[in-house]
Amino acid sequence: MTLTVRVIAPDRTVWDAKADEVILPSTTGQLGVLTGHAPLLSALDTGVMRVRVTGSRDWTAIALMGGFAEVENDEVTILVNGAERGDAISLEEAKANFAQAEARLSQVPVGDREEQIQATQAFKRARARLQAAGGVVQA
Repeated sequence: MTLTVRVIAPDRTVWDAKADEVILPSTTGQLGVLTGHAPLLSALDTGVMRVRVTGSRDWTAIALMGGFAEVENDEVTILVNGAERGDAISLEEAKANFAQAEARLSQVPVGDREEQIQATQAFKRARARLQAAGGVVQA
C-alpha cells in the first residue's frame, strides 16, 4: 500500500504523488504518517515537510508556510498558505534570507509586539526555506 500525497497552495498544486512515508511539521511537533494511519486533521506550523517517494530511499523536502493536513484512507491532503519544494530553492539565497531574518528578529524593540510577531514569522519562513534547500540551522 502507498499514500497519495497532495500539497495544495492557493496558487498551485506543489506536490501530487504516491509516497511510502510523510513527516509533517504540525503545531504540536513532528507528525509521521504511514499507510493505514488513522483519520486525522491537524494544524501545520511553518516548517519542513519530508516525503519519501514510493520505491525510493530518498526524501524530498518541501517548505510549508502553515496550513492544515487531513489524513484519511491513505490519502494525505495538505492545504497550505504557501509551499516551495526544496530542490527549487537556491541554497545561497536561502542562507542570505535566513541571516537577514535572524538579524531583523534580534533588533526588534522591546515591547513592540506587532513587529515581534512579524519578525518571528519571517524568521520561521526563512528557516523552513533554508532547511528545505538542504542548509543547516545552528541552534
